[in-house]
Amino acid sequence: MSIEVNDLTKIYKMKKHQKKIAVDNISFSIPKGEIVGFIGPNGAGKSTTIKMMTGILSPDNGSISIDGLTFKKNRKQIMMKTGVVFGQKSVLCWDIPVIDSLKLFKDMYRVPDVVFRENMDKFSEILGLDEFIGQPPRLLSLGQRMKADLAASLIYNPDILFWDEPTIGIDVLSKERIRQFIKRINEERHTTIILTTHDVSDIESLCEKMIIIDKGSLIYDGTLPQLKTIYRTTDLEEIIKRIYLAGEEKNAKIC
Repeated sequence: MSIEVNDLTKIYKMKKHQKKIAVDNISFSIPKGEIVGFIGPNGAGKSTTIKMMTGILSPDNGSISIDGLTFKKNRKQIMMKTGVVFGQKSVLCWDIPVIDSLKLFKDMYRVPDVVFRENMDKFSEILGLDEFIGQPPRLLSLGQRMKADLAASLIYNPDILFWDEPTIGIDVLSKERIRQFIKRINEERHTTIILTTHDVSDIESLCEKMIIIDKGSLIYDGTLPQLKTIYRTTDLEEIIKRIYLAGEEKNAKIC
């Protein structure tokens, strides 16, 4: 599924009648089947934008279209085709075995038995779910819980995935397994994936296209090779650092 974002704006009301523009009139498009790195410094407006794109928040202005569908008219259809994983918040039931949570998702999304079994076999093969599927999330390591969350987000074969920091705090081997898993899902299912991360290795390994925002404004929308050409270096970490520092200097001058 493709995504079209046009003139998206979100303003938060603060104390003493003050307002904060969290997202400032941004527009971009994401073609079907792409893995997009959606990045920016803390407080840039990433989370607010993602929450609007997943229907958690409503924009104050602008529009979001997913394959021509809008949340105002087609919320249920969009939700049935969208998977979400927030790295700091699990979608799993905390005190019941992982397999029971996955079966709950199966029933909620009306997943046929044959599809459920096929997906479980695949997740067990790539993510090693068998090692911990009978345990509740509260007893799992962060890496195990993240793998279980990834499985939950994919058990109903969504067309779009929003993954927020899927490798945060995870050991090197688990990170690599998760990256290989994301690649395989994208290649086999042509799933559109929006990935927010502070890990440069995630971007280098997975993303062709990048969207960068800072202080609520769109800074860059293009491919990773194009970005490296613009800054005349292949060091992505250095490029991102320079972009963030330029944003801080611009903000300081305004103040």
